[in-house]
Amino acid sequence: MSRTGAEEEAAMEEHFVWVTTRRIQPGALEDFEKAWRPAGHPQGMRRAFAYWSEDGQEITGVSFWDSKEACDSWRASASETQRRAGMAPYVVEEREGFYHGRELVIP
Repeated sequence: MSRTGAEEEAAMEEHFVWVTTRRIQPGALEDFEKAWRPAGHPQGMRRAFAYWSEDGQEITGVSFWDSKEACDSWRASASETQRRAGMAPYVVEEREGFYHGRELVIP
């Protein structure tokens, strides 16, 4: 028995996702990367991805969380405050947001 589109979508796991895109100073990618990596694994983070533009001046981080509360807790932590302070000298612009979503079914 095959599932309908609605049944497949209902069976898919909901994701809680934090996305941050930063434009950094030219030539700062290596120093930025050192400051960007957290000292430890944030509690409630399931996985994370980072994507760089060809010119190395824009980085988009995508992290998946157990819940919005887990993400908010990390963002309010002293560890995250310290990490952001370490990145600040290299960041020219930053955009961020929290999203809910599901994986798309590809036929």
